[in-house]
Amino acid sequence: MGNICRSPIAEAVFRRRLEEEGLADRVTVDSAGTHGYHIGAQPDLRAQAAAGRRHYDISGLRARRVTPEDFDAFDYVLAMDQENLAHLRDLSPPSQRHKPRLFLEFASNAHLREVPDPYYGAEEGFELVLDLAEDAARGLLLEVRQRLASPRSKRR
Repeated sequence: MGNICRSPIAEAVFRRRLEEEGLADRVTVDSAGTHGYHIGAQPDLRAQAAAGRRHYDISGLRARRVTPEDFDAFDYVLAMDQENLAHLRDLSPPSQRHKPRLFLEFASNAHLREVPDPYYGAEEGFELVLDLAEDAARGLLLEVRQRLASPRSKRR
């Protein structure tokens, strides 16, 4: 929602996977919120600390809100939960309504469909977000790799 907890963590995790695979120059990754609560703010300090313990630096990221242009600019528009998925579908132009999906669709751990919001919880919530983001990032990377190998690949 506010782009200060879950999505910056997911952005950093996926960005690292792309770097490890040598694909960082072919894929653009960005995170954004569905609400304008924290525009311009750094990620939550607890998110920064949890990410830092796993050697992800999210301190340079700044919260922003999703724009209609994002739906044209990106091939994947991923939500952390059903509420944000609904907001993304409402924000998307009619021709792009197929793009919003849940991030955990790419996870191997099928019993969860949503990344729980750790904002009002304890430190363990941020660790769970990292676990889920690392799992889903692996699955997303597999799909992106296949898409980049396709002769029609041209986007991010």
